[in-house]
Amino acid sequence: MTTDTRILIALRGAGTGFVSGAELSQQLGITRAAIWARIEELRKLGYDIAASPHQGYRLISVPDVLHADDLLSLVQGNKVVGRDIRVFEETASTNDVVEKLARDRVKEGVVVFAESQSKGRGRLGRKWISPPRKGLWFSVLLRPNLRPQAATQLTVVAATALFRAIRDVTGVTPEIKWPNDILIKGRKVAGVLTELSAELDHINHLILGIGVDVNQTATEFPPELRKTATSLKAEAGRHIHRADLAAAILRELDRDYARITSLDFAKVADEWQQQCTTIGQRVAIQIGDRVIQGHAEALDDDGALLVRTQYGRLERVIGGDVTLQK
Repeated sequence: MTTDTRILIALRGAGTGFVSGAELSQQLGITRAAIWARIEELRKLGYDIAASPHQGYRLISVPDVLHADDLLSLVQGNKVVGRDIRVFEETASTNDVVEKLARDRVKEGVVVFAESQSKGRGRLGRKWISPPRKGLWFSVLLRPNLRPQAATQLTVVAATALFRAIRDVTGVTPEIKWPNDILIKGRKVAGVLTELSAELDHINHLILGIGVDVNQTATEFPPELRKTATSLKAEAGRHIHRADLAAAILRELDRDYARITSLDFAKVADEWQQQCTTIGQRVAIQIGDRVIQGHAEALDDDGALLVRTQYGRLERVIGGDVTLQK
């Protein structure tokens, strides 16, 4: 944990009160002059920190930027997801960055954010538009002890984490569309791209790529997306602080990943089904050149969708492009 992270933890922990320079110096094991130097650096990043000779330091406000030390201070209780956070001003794709980290044997739980992506991607090879400082574009490295067939569980985990974090931070209640979309009033606001490296019987590593449209206005979406996409700002009617939302998502992900690793996926699946608008609907699922039509009944134990076809056969579907039918 860096010095800046520890300072921010102390300042946040004080709420509206002050933390004395002497107290910080003792906690961190550095001089008061060194504390002052770090405070000055945080101010340069946009943190409004009051200083009083007799009372110490108080955090007044924080900038709407993604700063690794600040994010770490917000998720200090996480066990796995977010114990290592890295922020880039721009990348081609955060999934690609995390893939390289995975090959370098970096421990699971590392999260890579980008303020913008030049080649962000979604499922089925689609482009994900990632404008600077308007959303959350990030990827998480995991190494779950699961069979490759159970990788869908992690997509379900990501969807439920996004649902809860968005609801709790914005006050807007979204809905889940299988397999990986978060919608508000039928328009997409977030999505998950799951990529994995696996052997026949185990997963080497898995990457959750997550994109959330946070503060775009309607005119900032490309014309072809304006009828199908939305942002949290547009739906909540106010600016959303991205770091708070990012931390909320990471906390929820960490919580549900612990459920997965303790073989308690059933509870996550139950919550997912309560919020998923796909369950109980007639659907058409495009899988390559094949189309499966039927009634979406439930998730199976691995997180795959169970669809009862028009011929009465129960199909297990792990991915595809879903259209709800009347």
